[in-house]
Amino acid sequence: MSTIRITKQFRFEMAHVLLGYDGPCKNVHGHSYELSVTVKGEPVTEHGHPKLGMVMDFGDLKKIVRGQIIEVFDHALVLNKMMPETISMHLQQHFEKVILLDYQPTSEMMVADFAGRIASLLPEKLKLVHVLLRETATSYAEWFAEDN
Repeated sequence: MSTIRITKQFRFEMAHVLLGYDGPCKNVHGHSYELSVTVKGEPVTEHGHPKLGMVMDFGDLKKIVRGQIIEVFDHALVLNKMMPETISMHLQQHFEKVILLDYQPTSEMMVADFAGRIASLLPEKLKLVHVLLRETATSYAEWFAEDN
């Protein structure tokens, strides 16, 4: 049987601040993110199986990504937890969805985090091979399993 890759794409809105950055992204700003997730495996060949011919039901992949990433990060303000406590506490008191991360919320760091979150929930027979996080129309970060 052939190994096949399937990809599901997602969109979400998120604001962030890059702590200590020396450019304009040190200010609160937002992006319309696009996320592409690619997994690989062999299509189900068992006759009578409800997923016959599928590597993975796109709906099942959607549930994983929505639960781990989209529902968490969509319309959130994301900050490095090293942000001065007075600022982060103030923001948390006045806004509903403020997320403090253990890392700088760049596309590079987020795509690696997202890959880990997704890979941990995939069925054993499937492998996450690629995650692309597009921050703008011309800027994105990619994670490849072969590099990690």
